[in-house]
Amino acid sequence: MARRNGRSAAGRAVLTTVTALGVLAGAALAGAAPAGAAPAGRRIVPGVTYRQFDVDAAKGTARVHLLTVDLGNPHVRVGLLYPGTVAARATVSRLADSAGAVAGVNGDFFHITESQHPGVEATGAPVGPAVADGQVLKAAVPKGQRFGPALPPGTDTREVLGVGTDRRARLDRLSLTGSVGTPRGTLPLKGLNQYALPVNSVGAFTSRWGGASRERAVCGTDTQRSAPCSEDTYEVTVRDGRVVSASGTPGGGTIPADTTVLVGREEGARKLRELSAGDAVRVTHALTAASSQVPYAFAIGGFPIVRDGAPLSGLDDETSAVRTAVGVKDGGRQLLLLALDGAAEYRSGLTVHEEADVLRSLGASDGFNLDGGGSTEMVTRDADDRAVTVRNHPSGGAERPVPNGIGVFSAG
Repeated sequence: MARRNGRSAAGRAVLTTVTALGVLAGAALAGAAPAGAAPAGRRIVPGVTYRQFDVDAAKGTARVHLLTVDLGNPHVRVGLLYPGTVAARATVSRLADSAGAVAGVNGDFFHITESQHPGVEATGAPVGPAVADGQVLKAAVPKGQRFGPALPPGTDTREVLGVGTDRRARLDRLSLTGSVGTPRGTLPLKGLNQYALPVNSVGAFTSRWGGASRERAVCGTDTQRSAPCSEDTYEVTVRDGRVVSASGTPGGGTIPADTTVLVGREEGARKLRELSAGDAVRVTHALTAASSQVPYAFAIGGFPIVRDGAPLSGLDDETSAVRTAVGVKDGGRQLLLLALDGAAEYRSGLTVHEEADVLRSLGASDGFNLDGGGSTEMVTRDADDRAVTVRNHPSGGAERPVPNGIGVFSAG
């Protein structure tokens, strides 16, 4: 593994192979040690293998659970695991079993708590963009509204790991482009199914959002998550292209498939107040890629840590934690899904820089960090099993419900 200039030997992540692979039953999570054994590089299905190994890191030994996914195998694909709506959560095992996945890991950081705005409920919605089966689910919240560790310099909430319709994995940035056409002119659309809207903007909520309250969308600012909720808000409901109702405050509840709810704050609210019942309104939205010309079949938020074989500058080299990450290798034909073990003896984990070093040592040209801590989880399902098995020990002692994850699927 390449050594970072100025780092001591104790600060480097050194890989040690573990020949016995732990298997963790979902019914025996809390305090249990991995049980059972299998040879290194166990095949889950053709094109998907699982193994585990130890890493000697600055704060202690970390145990890595690794899935290697061959996207060149026509019978293997990856996709977004999610509960069916954006603002909802479920455990990775439940998400994987419901979708029929043979393996999976947790995904994006998410709106996990709302203590800063009393009376406002946490939505559970993810931070970044999301694409499932080629369909856009949501766009990214403003950078100041995100949850998770500090981002590397030059990155923001629009960063994604995606797999295109060409079956190649890549890192990219997906930005929302959209508009609200009204009888009085066209308004820019600045949000789509996201728990926080930019100041002075209009955002759209569709049936993909779910039934969670939209109240949180007007709290905080683009730079400060804890800033007060806006007192200048307005909501317009559009059904079959016509305004059918309006409200001075954001509401909640399930949104029908033929309906779009527009939420405005500050200047956006003032523009929406100009609309009247019966007005024709046309809402358009898409996610535009910064680099790829290939449409995405799947994309998930997080942040990059390795590009073109090198760690990004400014990666955290101080805070060790249990983490989940993805590596891209062989020109995007192969994915490495990595989840650290949260058992007490391994809970010191890795720094973000050490995590990047591990991915590079495994041959990844690009690396992407996902949510960690109590969210970190990996599951797999053997051919004869009806349900997945949790492979790592979640650091909280039990599976944490999350909004999304990466699922591995086999048609063979």
